[in-house]
Amino acid sequence: MAAKGGTVKPASGFSATEDAQTLRKAMKGLGTDEDAIIGVLAHRNTAQRQEIRTAYKSTIGRDLMDDLKSELSGNFERVIVGMMTPTVLYDVQELRRAMKGAGTDEGCLIEILASRTPEELRRINQTYQLQYGRSLEDDIRSDTSFMFQRVLVSLSAPPFGRVYQCGFASWEGLRPRDGVGDSSQQAVVALLPRPLEPLAPGGRDEGNFLDDALMRQDAQDLYEAGEKKWGTDEVKFLTVLCSRNRNHLLHVFDEYKRISQKDIEQSIKSETSGSFEDALLAIVKCMRNKSAYFAERLYKSMKGLGTDDDTLIRVMVSRAEIDMMDIRESFKRLYGKSLYSFIKGDTSGDYRKVLLILCGGDD
Repeated sequence: MAAKGGTVKPASGFSATEDAQTLRKAMKGLGTDEDAIIGVLAHRNTAQRQEIRTAYKSTIGRDLMDDLKSELSGNFERVIVGMMTPTVLYDVQELRRAMKGAGTDEGCLIEILASRTPEELRRINQTYQLQYGRSLEDDIRSDTSFMFQRVLVSLSAPPFGRVYQCGFASWEGLRPRDGVGDSSQQAVVALLPRPLEPLAPGGRDEGNFLDDALMRQDAQDLYEAGEKKWGTDEVKFLTVLCSRNRNHLLHVFDEYKRISQKDIEQSIKSETSGSFEDALLAIVKCMRNKSAYFAERLYKSMKGLGTDDDTLIRVMVSRAEIDMMDIRESFKRLYGKSLYSFIKGDTSGDYRKVLLILCGGDD
């Protein structure tokens, strides 16, 4: 099924200077015209909002973000400020928020690190270092522990050249049979009796290459690491789920079900627990259907008493330009009600207004 994409598109006839003047007028003097702010910012994409911020500074001589923070409050402010933040920086700030202070927002860490593409993770790592003067991995290590720490570190690792082993030599960056490496390397690879395997997880493989033998071996290894033995070899689950490419993993999941007569998600639930279990399940769900994963995150943020506003805001802001239409479709299919109706019933005021625009309509 073709992806439908986001709900927020670039505005036609866009003028950053006109929008800057409209926003200044909405915040100048007594009171604030929240509808005017929503009318501009919720109907512009991230790139246009950055142009507005620049125009606001050059024509009015003030910082738009500072003015918004002083005029707005609560969850409405958090949505607007999130929308005004460049995409990668928003992820970085959310990761930092999840780890700083007392307690850890494990769900936020899992959601971002399990769902972002290898290229997005590369940019997140670079921006985190620039923003805070230390690496994302160091902060993860200082704030988490045991297998949960290991899975997050593996997920956060930017996908540099993979290291492959062939018994008597190894080369970084060489992938078997993909035309990488000089002629002598390729000649040795061609003579090897079985596929080269990665020595260790070092970020996810970005390719689409599928080796049937390795796929079957991975499925068998996962079966022997869990269902077939007393206790669980968590490292094997981590190694396979955090390093293989999506195409490979989807075939592994099918082969695993054939071998074990159980879905991989069932096995993860019975063999692991806590945040480590949550992280492995998120990886599998994102590989299978990312929009369904986000639909589930939104559903859980609003069902029952109270609202998990952190999750609701983050998913609505971060996915509006990417796959919100697909998330809406998954939400309706999975839960029988529209995402729009859930947001409408669970929020209020200007907070509700802006989220409903990001949602993009009822289904």
